[in-house]
Amino acid sequence: MTPQTDITEEFPISRESWRDFVAQRHRTESALLERIKELNCLYGITRMAQRADQPLDELLTGIAGLIPASWQYPDIACAAIRLGDDTHRSANYRPTSWRQTSPVVIGDENCGEVEVCYLEERPQSDEGPFLREERNLIDAVSDLVGRIVAQRRAEERMRALSRELIMAQENERQRIARELHDHLAQDLSLAKADLERIHCSLSADGPCRAQTAAIAERLAAAIRGIRDLAYGLLPPGLTELGLVETVLAHCEDFSLRHGIVVDVFADGLTGVDFDFDTQINIYRLIQEALNNVRKHARASRAVIRMLGAYPSLIVRIEDDGCGMDLESCQAQAGRNRRMGLWSMRERVRHLGGTISFKSKPGQGLQIRIETPLNRSTREHP
Repeated sequence: MTPQTDITEEFPISRESWRDFVAQRHRTESALLERIKELNCLYGITRMAQRADQPLDELLTGIAGLIPASWQYPDIACAAIRLGDDTHRSANYRPTSWRQTSPVVIGDENCGEVEVCYLEERPQSDEGPFLREERNLIDAVSDLVGRIVAQRRAEERMRALSRELIMAQENERQRIARELHDHLAQDLSLAKADLERIHCSLSADGPCRAQTAAIAERLAAAIRGIRDLAYGLLPPGLTELGLVETVLAHCEDFSLRHGIVVDVFADGLTGVDFDFDTQINIYRLIQEALNNVRKHARASRAVIRMLGAYPSLIVRIEDDGCGMDLESCQAQAGRNRRMGLWSMRERVRHLGGTISFKSKPGQGLQIRIETPLNRSTREHP
């Protein structure tokens, strides 16, 4: 057995130098651990901010709860994020005199602050009881919070503009539909009736009789086309018959016109009262999906399933067409500024829901839409 020897006998250094070396190593390790905590804090905030579905209030509260673990004394640290009149706190937060703050700046405006407090007194350091590195960290956190809030506000403004655009589009469609149906179609119908009366007054073998009959037939075709266009812009019976019946009627008409079989299944929607905004947007989503089937899918059959699974309305649209490479198609749609996919996504976002696409070449396209579902308080037989 080899006898133990003092390390100072093996290496030509003094005990004092060795103690200094060990102390320096401990300080370095401690500093590295502090830097790891700081990186974990910033990384954790970035990960939390990536959850686009999380409300901003919940996100800021989560960030406030994440901050204390990254300070030198995490067991007695607490944090708060103030933004305007709102304050988001860690669970143990209470204000103390041992505090460190950094402003939250959005644009050129000071909109709030990030605050870290110690609940007990600690030895003096670079900034009160706080380290110089902690000043850098709290400044980085406040800058990150400002960027997150600015981005969320910009996204909310974009969503609001998208909602206004969609509603303006629907209002314009309804106005045009009423103009076509109530004025142009009616005027043409009156002109056709007058022409038919003239036709009946002409002699059977007169040269103009055949011409008036042909003109009347062209007017009838024009009237049918105008009414079809009006019905496409404003689906008849949506408020009277409801969403399911209107979708059924549209799918039957679509099948007759284009020779594509469309099966519709609805379940769990008894007792559901949709407002007009929800009805028209779900109808438009199905309408747009079927238009894509007609134009691009080369399909022979489509299936639409509408399921009321409280608290959600789930709509699935599938076809047996040629499918697509989703990534390349979406990139191409963005470059060419095609509005179909964008419009569908914005409509679903307007309803507070989600939409997903699943497809491979030769395997058709599957669309899944999920939106909040409100049940009516009315009694149904």
